[in-house]
Amino acid sequence: MESKRVNKNQKMIFFKNISYLLITILILSCNTPKKKVVLKQGIWRGQIIAQNNKIPFNFEVIKKNDSYKISLINGDETLDIEDVKIIGDSLFFDFHIFDVSIKAKIENGKLTGSYSKNYAKDYVLPFKAIYGKKGRFDIVKSNHKFDGTWETTFLNQEGKEINAIGMFKSENSKLRGTFLTKSGDYRFLDGYTDNDTMHLFTFDGNHIYKFKVIKQNDSVLKGEYWSGKTSYQTFISKKNPDAKLPDADKLTFLKDGFDKIEFSFPGLDGKSVTLKDKKYQSKVVILQIFGTWCPNCMDETKFFSNWYDKNKDEGVEIIGLAYENKKNGKADFDYAKSRVKKMKEKYKVNYDFVIAGTSSSKEASESLPMLNKVMAFPTSIFIDRKGKVRKIHTGFSGPATGKYHEEYVKELNSFMKELINE
Repeated sequence: MESKRVNKNQKMIFFKNISYLLITILILSCNTPKKKVVLKQGIWRGQIIAQNNKIPFNFEVIKKNDSYKISLINGDETLDIEDVKIIGDSLFFDFHIFDVSIKAKIENGKLTGSYSKNYAKDYVLPFKAIYGKKGRFDIVKSNHKFDGTWETTFLNQEGKEINAIGMFKSENSKLRGTFLTKSGDYRFLDGYTDNDTMHLFTFDGNHIYKFKVIKQNDSVLKGEYWSGKTSYQTFISKKNPDAKLPDADKLTFLKDGFDKIEFSFPGLDGKSVTLKDKKYQSKVVILQIFGTWCPNCMDETKFFSNWYDKNKDEGVEIIGLAYENKKNGKADFDYAKSRVKKMKEKYKVNYDFVIAGTSSSKEASESLPMLNKVMAFPTSIFIDRKGKVRKIHTGFSGPATGKYHEEYVKELNSFMKELINE
C-alpha cells in the first residue's frame, strides 16, 4: 500500500511539473516579440481587378533609414509616393496627389488587399502584388501591325460618339501609345501585340484603363475600352496620318456681349480672390480650370508650374480655379483646400489657387456664366493686360502625345510672347 502511495505521489509531482513547464512556455511565447514584418525593397508587379479585367503595373519599393518610398511605374513615367506606412503586418499608402489608397497584408514577398477611391462611395477593387516581377508581363511581344496614327470614334454606353486620334508605336518589343481627344489625352499607355490583337494598359493612381484592339485589315481596327469600376466603350479606328480634331481654341468661348471674366472665389486662406485684385492688374493672366483628381490636369499643372517660374518676371500670373471632388457627397472647402495644398507642395507650384466649386462641368459652367460652357477639365483662359479674354483652350495635349504636345508648347509660347509684349 505504501509503495502505491509513493507511485501516486510521484505521478502527481510529474504532471504538476509538466503543467508548470507548459504554462512557462506559453507565457514566454506570449512575451516574445513578434518578428517584424519587412517590405522587400526592389521591383514589384501589382494587379488591380476591375470589371473582371486584370490591370497589371509595376512599382519600386525604396527604404531609407526607417522610411519607405514607393515609385509607381506607368509606361514612360514614374510617380513618387512618400506617404507609406507599415502597421503590424500591413502596408498602407496613398497615391501621389490623388485621394486614393492601397491597403494590403504583407506576407512572404506577396501583398494582398484593396484599392480604394476614398472620395467615391463603395469604390473598392481587389489588389495584389508579387515581389521581383519586372515589367507588366512575363513575356512581351510586339509587332508593328498597329504602328501609326488612327482616326478613332469611341461609342459610350449612352450611345454618344467621342472622336479621338490613336497613336501607337512598337519599339524593342514594347508597345507604347495613347489616344488624344478634344478634352485631352489618355496619357501613357503601354502593352503588347499578339498577332492581330493589341492590348494596352495604364494605371497612374487614378486612371485604370484596359484596351483590347483587333485588327480587321490594314486600315481598320475594332476595339473595347474598360475604364475603372464601371465604364465601358467600344471604338473603331481607321488609319489616317492626317487625322485631326476640332480646334481646341474654339470649343469654349465668351457669350455675346462679354469680353471679360469676372469671379470671386475663396483662396486657400479663405479670403476672396478676384481679377480686380491689385496683384493681377496690368498683368497677363492665365486661368487654369482644373481639379486635382484629373491626371490630365496633373500634367498641365506640372507644365504650367515650370513655365510660370521661368516667365513670372515678365508680368504674368496664373490662377488655378480648382473644382474638387465632394467629400461624402457634399462640397467641403477644407477637404478641397487640403487636396490643392497637397498638389501645390508636391509640384512646388508658386502660382495662386482658388476653390471654385466641385468636379462638375455643369457647376463649372454655372460658376462662370459668361462662358458658353466648360466642357472639359482642364481648360485654360488667356487674359491680356487690359483684362480682356484673348483665347480659351480646351484640354491639354500631354507629353504622351509626342508631336501634339510639342505643337501645343510651341503655340503657347508664341501666343504668350505676343501678349507679354503688347
